[in-house]
Amino acid sequence: MDTKIGNIDVVTSANGNVGCPPKTGGVSCVQSSSVPFESAEATLGRHLARRLVQIGVSDVFSVPGDFNLTLLDHLIAEPGLNLVGCCNELNAGYAADGYARSRGVGACVVTFTVGGLSVLNAIAGAFSENLPIICIVGGPNSNDYGTNRILHHTIGLPDFSQELRCFQTVTCYQAVVNNLEDAHELIDTAISTALKESKPVYISVGCNLPAIPHPTFSREPVPFSLSPKLSNQMGLQAAVEAAAEFLNKAVKPVMVGGPKLRVANACQAFVELADTSGYALAVSPSGKGLVPEHHPHFIGTYWGAVSTPFCSEIVESADAYVFAGPIFNDYSSVGYSLLLKKEKALIIQPDRVIIGNGPTFGCILMKDFLQALSKRVKKNTTAYENYHRIYIPEGHPIQSAPKEPLRVNVLFEHIQKMLSGNTAVIAETGDSWFNCQKLKLPKGCGYEFQMQYGSIGWSVGATLGYSQAATDKRVIACIGDGSFQVTAQDISTMLRCGQKNIIFLINNGGYTIEVEIHDGPYNVIKNWNYTGLVEAIHNGQGNCWTTKVFCEEDLIEAIEMATGEKKDCLCFIEVMAHKDDTSKELLEWGSRVSAANSRPPNPQLSGPSPTSKAPTKHLGLRTESDIRGKFLSLRLYWADRVRGKRSDRVRGPSPTDIIKRTDHGPSPWSESESVVRDISKQPLKDQNLEVNFSMYSYQVSFSMSSIAASLLEETSKYWRFAKVDRPSIFVMPLWAKYSLSKALHSCR
Repeated sequence: MDTKIGNIDVVTSANGNVGCPPKTGGVSCVQSSSVPFESAEATLGRHLARRLVQIGVSDVFSVPGDFNLTLLDHLIAEPGLNLVGCCNELNAGYAADGYARSRGVGACVVTFTVGGLSVLNAIAGAFSENLPIICIVGGPNSNDYGTNRILHHTIGLPDFSQELRCFQTVTCYQAVVNNLEDAHELIDTAISTALKESKPVYISVGCNLPAIPHPTFSREPVPFSLSPKLSNQMGLQAAVEAAAEFLNKAVKPVMVGGPKLRVANACQAFVELADTSGYALAVSPSGKGLVPEHHPHFIGTYWGAVSTPFCSEIVESADAYVFAGPIFNDYSSVGYSLLLKKEKALIIQPDRVIIGNGPTFGCILMKDFLQALSKRVKKNTTAYENYHRIYIPEGHPIQSAPKEPLRVNVLFEHIQKMLSGNTAVIAETGDSWFNCQKLKLPKGCGYEFQMQYGSIGWSVGATLGYSQAATDKRVIACIGDGSFQVTAQDISTMLRCGQKNIIFLINNGGYTIEVEIHDGPYNVIKNWNYTGLVEAIHNGQGNCWTTKVFCEEDLIEAIEMATGEKKDCLCFIEVMAHKDDTSKELLEWGSRVSAANSRPPNPQLSGPSPTSKAPTKHLGLRTESDIRGKFLSLRLYWADRVRGKRSDRVRGPSPTDIIKRTDHGPSPWSESESVVRDISKQPLKDQNLEVNFSMYSYQVSFSMSSIAASLLEETSKYWRFAKVDRPSIFVMPLWAKYSLSKALHSCR
């Protein structure tokens, strides 16, 4: 991560193509501003506004606060920019997320700390999904930096860096603009880094700076010229040769597209490889919408045990699988239960290629690799032919009885009929994940959901942002009642913007996805009158139509109304569903994820926590036997302090631990008295401890899976008088930094 505060040298991008293209394969283009230059407009605020327009942003999602009001004035004054006021910062961030999925880049503006920390969750989600978002924060007056003043909207300390520190872990670049001299450089570097890295960036602008003219802004901003990263040609050639050899000897290879096809701008190259190779073509759950489902060799979604019918059988029985841009996490792997073998996998990431258990090739762009590979592979349709032989068309839900309570599978059968190239589907976290995965997307139909981060409530803001960007599509959002309660307010913003979305609110009385993972009373929520709530938000302003459906007849009537007479309205359809009416995929997935979550602690030595900055050095201590033999039985010999001799170094192994002590006087390290304790048979208990021994200038730290609490109490009892220049023992968390030195060599 790169942080810019004041005048620090410009950093260059570490990776990536320019921009984050939308799923349609387009490119986030850099445009010229149509605003004529006037010296009176040579301000920081107008420069930032013009830059946003140049990179393709025409809508900025904001929540006003006293620190950003002047900046908002200048954003509004930009003719090519529309300011969209949101109900809260979280939804503004989600809207920028949805906007970036369609347009290729998004932007939001909030106020200092109270706004910044509120939008942080949405920015973290965008970071996980590789979406470039320009997150702009109105910061304190530049004169307040470096003073001892306490400002409002802070935690009551004169340190203004809390917000910055929070953003450092979820953005690829941070710029704090507190003077005009380097503001131009900081802003341009931040925006260009977001486009090149396809990640969010953070820009804090002092509240007194946006309206002040400055010579650095005295001319129209020169359009960005962002050089795309190039593949290493020798590495590319070697990787293609190795991959072609790997695939051409396979009998029934398959291809699976993943979510990183987007950031690599490689969707079209992936399809070209599918065309020339003839391989069976599947998509991972989070890659749905990136691969055309109308392709003649498309076989469905590969999601382990909850794949679409016959897809997992073909993928997992293949003798070679090409994974392009995959993310293998606990959710996408259904609790780590995928039946895949690494030696059969060709994994293509945006900047590297991994072939089975063999070589890895770096500095290779996915797009270049796929295009070159498509010219070298032999056509092989065996896997698709096998799929065609075993495939049995899916059945339809059983016919509903008159006025029978509506079933969820019947709902999605009717949603399927609504899809076209002029629609886009937004699927909220929950059972909609699984039901929407089974939808067959026609050519041009958009599809978005947030699988890696999985933040409930995301879809309301994302629907707002996506619809604002994709004005040629009507968004169909499938949202659970629990998720809707988190972010419902910005239905108001959709109405203000005149959006025509169709929202299916699935009211089943709680967090259904959580129920299937681990049930409890906390998964039951207070039922709302959702249509009544939306009507209250509507309040006679804007075009809005709501209805409740209880049976299939109601649903048919509602869909006809939403796509006919009310096609120019925001349509909110509350679907009443039974609390236990879930997809079979969620039942299977929930049980497997539950099993993964409830795994007992590993009896072996634990590694460092994710917060550890240094690599773990276990010194071979992998089993309980290793710990007893090499750690618990260490001998510590110490010389008499009166003679002033240096202690012997650590020796061992030995079945005893000799600890020197004295029960009297100010000299606790008398050699004449010692206590010998056999600890080789002590039971191991604690899983998160580390013991550190220091001997004068020599120091060594051993991590251990456990040491009996009683032993630690005993040793601390004897060593409580230890001084700095004497041996000491202390307990620290396992993730603490491991210290190693010369004494290390004598204990191996």
